[in-house]
Amino acid sequence: SASTQTTHKGNVTTFLFLGFNNNAVYNLLLFTLVLIIYIVTICGNCLIIMLVYYSKTLHSPMYFFLSQLSVSDIMLITDISPNMLNIVLHERTSISFSGCITQYYVFSLIEGFECFLLTVMSYDRYLAICFPLHYVSIMKQTLCIQLVLASWIVSCSVTSISTLGLCQLEFCGPNVIDHLFCDFNPLVELSCSDTSKVQTEVTVLCFPVLILPFLVIVISYTYIVSAILKISSFSGRLKSFSTCSSHLTVVVIFYGTLLSAYLIPKKGQSQMINKIMSLLYTVFTPFVNPFIYSLRNKEIKDNLKMLYINKRLFIQNLW
Repeated sequence: SASTQTTHKGNVTTFLFLGFNNNAVYNLLLFTLVLIIYIVTICGNCLIIMLVYYSKTLHSPMYFFLSQLSVSDIMLITDISPNMLNIVLHERTSISFSGCITQYYVFSLIEGFECFLLTVMSYDRYLAICFPLHYVSIMKQTLCIQLVLASWIVSCSVTSISTLGLCQLEFCGPNVIDHLFCDFNPLVELSCSDTSKVQTEVTVLCFPVLILPFLVIVISYTYIVSAILKISSFSGRLKSFSTCSSHLTVVVIFYGTLLSAYLIPKKGQSQMINKIMSLLYTVFTPFVNPFIYSLRNKEIKDNLKMLYINKRLFIQNLW
């Protein structure tokens, strides 16, 4: 196409995104919705980070991991939403090749990190419920920090391999991405070189990043449910389950949207559905996580009430 920008080697240097449609009212409504979700997500996750940092009652491994999940959610939605808002408002929004690769890298890095972090959180719940007497001696602050750092490092290493593979591909033909951000499959489809090696690499990397963590979570919850069922009183079972219900809900939403987006066959599926699915796991998931933890967690709710009361007292003292 005439809009394709190339270097002297014939490689595409700019990609163009297609929006949803040409309906200005529809696009304006979608823009408003995504903008509100973005603002609420940033505020909600920042509030959780602040509560965990300042509230002594929340200085435990579970809430430390929750604050790390909030950090990654802020990074994910900030990587995707600003450019998405631009795409919704303006048809054929452009992005440079380096910008596209950077967006893909950050997106993949965070998705991988969250897979590992949710696994670490399930291990934390497993220890708390199955080995309550040894929990404090095992889940020390140093181990928590090491587990989070290991999650970042492994995710960074795996993402670097897939990103390097993308960088080695040639893009000499079409440069229009019919998607909302730079994802692996839309980019591979535009490449004019042999992509079989890169696709095989990514398929193999899915095992340590997606499948293995998911299996560990399933095994952890099998032991957790088994331990809960052994508790004699109903109130005891309910109390034990309530400590991991929020995490389980987040896991179901996270893996549910990812699996439906990447594993469900795309044959006969419209691009509109693909775009809506991408909205779910890039924008909706970071948006709902703070609500799941704040609405289903008594300690978070109690600290939010205390924050509200302290704020009112502070304002009254000023006046």
